[in-house]
Amino acid sequence: MRVRVAAGTRNPAKLRGIESAYRRLGYAVTVTAAPVETSVGPQPIGVAAVVRGAVERAVGALRRVDADFGVGVEAGLVEAPGTMSGYVDVEACAVADPQGRVTLGFSPAFEFPPEAVRRVVSGEASEMEEEMVRLSGVEAIADKQGGIGFLTRGVVTREQLTEAAVLMAMVPRLRPQLYGDPPLAAEVLALLG
Repeated sequence: MRVRVAAGTRNPAKLRGIESAYRRLGYAVTVTAAPVETSVGPQPIGVAAVVRGAVERAVGALRRVDADFGVGVEAGLVEAPGTMSGYVDVEACAVADPQGRVTLGFSPAFEFPPEAVRRVVSGEASEMEEEMVRLSGVEAIADKQGGIGFLTRGVVTREQLTEAAVLMAMVPRLRPQLYGDPPLAAEVLALLG
């Protein structure tokens, strides 16, 4: 089946991850970058902010490009008691359709170095990419392997995290008879405050 996907990003790693996920699901896919500004800023903190950013990106991309799906991927820090830094980084994916319905999924989560997290949470650094460029020496690291690629010595990449998040967001769409209609994006955004 052929599908057109509007992606709420211009990040090459995210675009590759989105395309890879749809191909793994058996779709012949065309992904169009449709960058979207969100209300959550460059470094969302908290699950509500991460999900809000993903939904805003998915809906915004679908408004800009005629497509079967709008996909928004947003990474951010989420509190996680018992971790060394108090936070994990996770990518949320929102998949929106032209009917305004949205499904959500998440990537595996991991910890950034505690000092980098402290600097971001305190506002000393504007976003985690700034910290990962400082630690790795790799300019525009988020567009390449991502901080996770540096931290895992290339074993896991940002593209793979994005792919996992998209696959998880598609689960209810693969077995709709088990889920019913997904919520409207506007309802999800209202829940997030």
